[in-house]
Amino acid sequence: MSDSLRRDPRREQIRRNRLHPQHDAVLAAMNGTDSPAEWLSAQGIKRRNPHLIGFIGPNGLRRIDRSGVQGGAASAAKSPGLTVDSRPLHHIESPAAYVVVVPDMPGGRLSALDKDLLGLAQQLASRQPETAVLAVVFGSYKELGFADAGVDRLLHLTDAVFEQYSPELQLARLLQLESDLQPEYWLFPDSGLGGGDLGRRFAVQIDVRAATGLWQVRQDNEQLQCICRGAAATVDITRELPRVVLALPECAEPVSDTRHEAVAFSLRAGQVESLQRIEDMGAVGVDPASVSLAEAEFILSGGNGVTDWQGFHTAAEVLGATEGASRVAVDDGFMPRDRQVGATGTWVTARVYLAVGISGAIQHLQGIQTCEKVIAINTDPGCDMVKRADLAVIGDAAAILEKLIEKVNALKQETRHVA
Repeated sequence: MSDSLRRDPRREQIRRNRLHPQHDAVLAAMNGTDSPAEWLSAQGIKRRNPHLIGFIGPNGLRRIDRSGVQGGAASAAKSPGLTVDSRPLHHIESPAAYVVVVPDMPGGRLSALDKDLLGLAQQLASRQPETAVLAVVFGSYKELGFADAGVDRLLHLTDAVFEQYSPELQLARLLQLESDLQPEYWLFPDSGLGGGDLGRRFAVQIDVRAATGLWQVRQDNEQLQCICRGAAATVDITRELPRVVLALPECAEPVSDTRHEAVAFSLRAGQVESLQRIEDMGAVGVDPASVSLAEAEFILSGGNGVTDWQGFHTAAEVLGATEGASRVAVDDGFMPRDRQVGATGTWVTARVYLAVGISGAIQHLQGIQTCEKVIAINTDPGCDMVKRADLAVIGDAAAILEKLIEKVNALKQETRHVA
């Protein structure tokens, strides 16, 4: 018999195709462990899986887990009958210091940026014992996962005025908190939803030169350094980490391996007086068709599988969604070029991306990689878009959209009758 090393060509093909349903199992078997992190090639060279969560690439950036499969969610998936969360509980009896996070909370829920910010806060808090992460939330919210996101203490300010746009009153509350606690750090999302403006107002009031556009924190000797984007994101600026930080998405890895308490926190008694010079006149209706894809929060995107484009446009109008399309639909003339989604079109960051009849070319998947929730309607249960989706509906797109329109219209009629 020959001593030559033989390898199964079919298994090699599955290993190279990371979208194959048996990819992880084959890679783990070739690696000889439960984690398909690395394996030995036929030439005897050690290979690493660049698609693995936590992989650090040649540019020093780490792949961040957005799905929750890292940590506790992975354990729950492996043991569906297990109802007890096995992650350790991070308990702080009496905090000696605080790191304060002021999340954007769009729609009353933590965004991906908010969770990254809480991950960064926990990294900073871990440098000193008994340091708690305090989240400040203005107005009503729907979020139920503060403890899983890394919140040790939760300050919920329920004043009715916070349901409206009131940056001056929010600033007054934060200044009271600064006076009471003297937190180690203040973290704000550097976004256009309010965090960027509020963080800059706050930094001016306490006379701190804030770090804006922050995307990485590292330790240099005994000092914490931050790296910030400058000159329209073309230059990296390194400086000492200040007390006030305005951070960008993926500034840190979200909390996934520990549970936290999210204990209610209260400000000291006493009214905070503030001159309210801004009157909120209420929300202004905006035509979703006029919203650019890059700024849209809800996108209904059509592809080659859409056979009834009039029904597609009607669905977008009824749902209040901004229209998008795959490259195939644009090339075929069904949608204008400025509505193309993907690496060759527009990269989108929608909170909900509804893909209708889109198989999921790699360029399209690249363009939607930062979307929070992806829903796919397709007749092919094995297509790449269905594998990427958080929720998939298998069936004829025209029939499903027609039923969806009926359901939404019925719900609107119900709401009008109740009102």
